Amino acid sequence: MALTFGIYPGGILGDETGIVRPARPDQPDRVTEALDTLQGAAATLSVRAYRPFAATVPPQEPPAPADPLVLLGRGRKLDLVLSFREPSGRLDEWLEFVRETVRTHGPHLASLQICEEPNMDLPVLDGSVPNVLNALVRGVVAAKEEARALGHPVAVGFNAVPTFDPADTFWPELAARADARFLASLDYVGLDFFPDVFRPLPADRLADAVAGLLTAFRRTDLPKAGIPDSVPIRVCENGWPTGADRPERRQAEVLTCVVRTVAALADELHIDGYAFFALRDADSRGEGIFHRFGLLYDDYTPKPAFETYRRLIGELADRRPGRGPDSGSDD
Repeated sequence: MALTFGIYPGGILGDETGIVRPARPDQPDRVTEALDTLQGAAATLSVRAYRPFAATVPPQEPPAPADPLVLLGRGRKLDLVLSFREPSGRLDEWLEFVRETVRTHGPHLASLQICEEPNMDLPVLDGSVPNVLNALVRGVVAAKEEARALGHPVAVGFNAVPTFDPADTFWPELAARADARFLASLDYVGLDFFPDVFRPLPADRLADAVAGLLTAFRRTDLPKAGIPDSVPIRVCENGWPTGADRPERRQAEVLTCVVRTVAALADELHIDGYAFFALRDADSRGEGIFHRFGLLYDDYTPKPAFETYRRLIGELADRRPGRGPDSGSDD
């Protein structure tokens, strides 16, 4: 199975305490140049973007990148994330927000992710928000209904992080809400994972760790929610930061190992895509682990891993245009 590749091109990101804002503002022309280089001859390169929703309070984070539509040359489309940040848990405005997003951005969407890491209970993520499971299930249904009504071949899904606690209740609780309409609306499930970032691994164990996480996601987590093997999985966020004790050459090695492991398992586990986080550093002089996830420095000069990702895309990307959940192609 050929993969669709993507990348988050913005400078804003979140850590455990809040929003990390870039030391230098995004430069759309430099971003576009970098995306063109990465894409090469591939049919497309998904541009990951985030839009937070909150009805009763101002969102803590702005849309990122600010205007992703300017980055969509050469057949690129959006991999758009709608995060549920409404502290009351109210759904009426949320569901209208989802539908309006499809109406407004439908022609530009490759995929629409409903909620951001709803199984992670941290203040900067949706898992900390009341009623997030209902927001997820009803949001997926609303998005798919709107996309079908308008004739937009948008892949609708959600994402999660690896579950290490056997007593975790997220997947069984999702199963209790995952009715036939939800399952008929679900085009993919994404996995966000960062092996060797927060839990260091010996280099010779990385490939096995990646394979283990992907296999557990498919064979253990998703069945608990009643999600069948016919629903593709994809890597929505993966990266490895540079910095003190984190050499640039190792970033390139980790990227190669992860992408090749994903590609090797694509047929067995029904994996259809991979996206890197992120294109550029938030702050190349910053000392925190979240400051330097980029393939580029914050002045847009490349690290070695930029060329590594370009080569991997050139070798492994799907070169056929027009594929999507309703395109009739499934391999």
